[in-house]
Amino acid sequence: MPITNAVMKIRPIGIIRSPFKVKEKTPIQPFKSNRIGKVEVYEKFAPGLQDILGFSHIILIYRFHKSKNYKLLVRPFLDNQYRGVFSTRYPARPNQIGISVVQLLRQENNVLFVKGIDVLDGTPLLDIKPYVPDFDAATKVKIGWLESKRKESL
Repeated sequence: MPITNAVMKIRPIGIIRSPFKVKEKTPIQPFKSNRIGKVEVYEKFAPGLQDILGFSHIILIYRFHKSKNYKLLVRPFLDNQYRGVFSTRYPARPNQIGISVVQLLRQENNVLFVKGIDVLDGTPLLDIKPYVPDFDAATKVKIGWLESKRKESL
């Protein structure tokens, strides 16, 4: 299969507001946070929020806008060994894309209020998807190197 250098244009559809102003004080995953955040969807994209309140949880897809470079081997937050970046959720990634599952609390026009936010304030929002356990919650899973960390940290 040939390798291409195709460019994909992605534009933010909104901005994520959170109480976290610096990376060092931001939780590493939503399970470590019960904080409330706001997902401000730009007016142009607000009609796409129709029917979202039928879901208890949503998946936020965003850009790690403060991550300037990437590394293929990283030391993840829950470990002291270097791991391949694609076996982690480390923010220094080739395409700077992050995901979080958050609880949807309410909607006020083009603003969604969510619980469990774990991103920096001002993070560009790329997309929102509904969390659907039948699609998103696999069973009989293996979690690789994290298995040994599960009892310690998770």
